[in-house]
Amino acid sequence: MTAEPAPAASTTSGTSVAATRVKSSASTRSQLGYPSGHLGHLSEHEAEALAKFKDVLEQRGVWKRDAASHDDQTLLRYLRARRWAVDDAYRQFKATEDWRRANNIDTLYRTIDLEAYEQSRRLYPQWTGRRDRRGIPLYVFEIKKLDSKTVAEYERLGAQSTFSDARTDGSTAPGLLRLFALYENLTRFSQPFCTQLADREHPDVPVTMSTNIVDVSGVGLRQFWNLKGHMQAASQLATAHYPETLDRIFIVGAPVFFGTVWGWIKRWFDPMTVSKIFVLGPHEVAPTLEAFVDPRNIPRKYGGQLDFSFGQLPVPDPHWDGVVAWEDGRSAFPSGPLLWQDVDDGRSMACVALGKDKGVPRNVRVCTVPKTWWPPADEDGDKADPATEGTQTNGQLSEGTQTTAGATADDAAQTDEADGITDGEIVEKLRLAGDENGAVPVAPTAAA
Repeated sequence: MTAEPAPAASTTSGTSVAATRVKSSASTRSQLGYPSGHLGHLSEHEAEALAKFKDVLEQRGVWKRDAASHDDQTLLRYLRARRWAVDDAYRQFKATEDWRRANNIDTLYRTIDLEAYEQSRRLYPQWTGRRDRRGIPLYVFEIKKLDSKTVAEYERLGAQSTFSDARTDGSTAPGLLRLFALYENLTRFSQPFCTQLADREHPDVPVTMSTNIVDVSGVGLRQFWNLKGHMQAASQLATAHYPETLDRIFIVGAPVFFGTVWGWIKRWFDPMTVSKIFVLGPHEVAPTLEAFVDPRNIPRKYGGQLDFSFGQLPVPDPHWDGVVAWEDGRSAFPSGPLLWQDVDDGRSMACVALGKDKGVPRNVRVCTVPKTWWPPADEDGDKADPATEGTQTNGQLSEGTQTTAGATADDAAQTDEADGITDGEIVEKLRLAGDENGAVPVAPTAAA
């Protein structure tokens, strides 16, 4: 569908961020439009970069061609993030692998305590169970839930409790590590599932991104200020180690002072990530979201028809009927870490619920779905054999130490820093933080 451009959302600082509505299949990141740059839609230059990237990774011992630890769509995320510069993509990939290994990310995801996982899930972006018009999962994030006391308690519990079997080298604050179980859920559950749902534009393209509604309504200036350390550390780690998992981010409910806050926040991200963010005025929310998402999949709070409130588990989509075969009387996905495993000689996938329930490991089969998508022909022109394909679809399965965008427990500790500071002083501090070069550094390898 085609929509006319929407007017810019103005702010009190005199700046504006365009709320541009484009074709539902167009990418904010590519002049050629989505799915350019994705598997099956590579230009000659991009295909050559992918082949060279594989050679470099294999030669340097961080990736194996046979029984590959990472699939092509995952490797392409690093290349897109680094603008197809192979050496830059290698450095980001290597840093991520080191970070994953140092913090046992795979073990963390498989063995995380369900209560600890649920604590994280209720605070951070949540999958609605629905998708945008391209079949990309739609997430919602209400920032007001992250008040300073809640975050301080969340980090305290994370630092003082053993919430998984994973070991860490201490380079990442324990209070933050639980958050990355949610990113694993995105890349290892939501995206692979959406890849196999064929009722979407470009069903030949594996889903490797997410569309996000970020609701900042009800958030005061002091709350933004008190959250700056936590949000900056979390954002930089996510953009460094989960590149190109974000497509569009729609910010709604922006308060009048958001122009000042935005000048500070956007320095956490690579310019390519900033280009994906759209700040919407109240009159723009419903029409802009509808340009990208069918109204039936937009929460009512934002002008759509979906009964979804922040904190809910994914709402099953009627379009799953006849596709998802639920087991043991289930009708929806449970909370906690979920993984897909190949069954039926690789022609179907089974969703398995993992994690620990009060110390007892969980390994429960939730449902199965038929495979409708396989990788395109390989270099020799042979179609991938579903019977020999591995269980990995989009995720990063290797353990992988942080060498960029570090965060220590002290860095992430939250206090009410705004106490005794006037709103005017906070605004001035934020302006200075946004104006100084390097005041809020972005990791050199960070691009969501």
